[in-house]
Amino acid sequence: MSGKLLFQSMSYICDNCGKTTVAGRSQRHGRGVAGKRWKKRAQKTIRVFKPNLQKVSVVLSGKRLSMKLCAKCIKRFKKDGRIPSYSSLAVG
Repeated sequence: MSGKLLFQSMSYICDNCGKTTVAGRSQRHGRGVAGKRWKKRAQKTIRVFKPNLQKVSVVLSGKRLSMKLCAKCIKRFKKDGRIPSYSSLAVG
């Protein structure tokens, strides 16, 4: 097994779309040129944006699987009917 596969199975990666962590910058407030306040300008801090991953049981080809999905994929799966609702689980 390659090291890449081991890394991907344990990290923040959506099992459906492959959304991963992204590095970016956060800036609290933007005092800039118009106010002539360069001395009080906020610093840009490097940070990590992580996807909103949830463990969900999904029905694929008649089998129930446990997957880590991002919020966007959960919304899509609910629309397609691949994630059963709680009311249908309680009744049937």
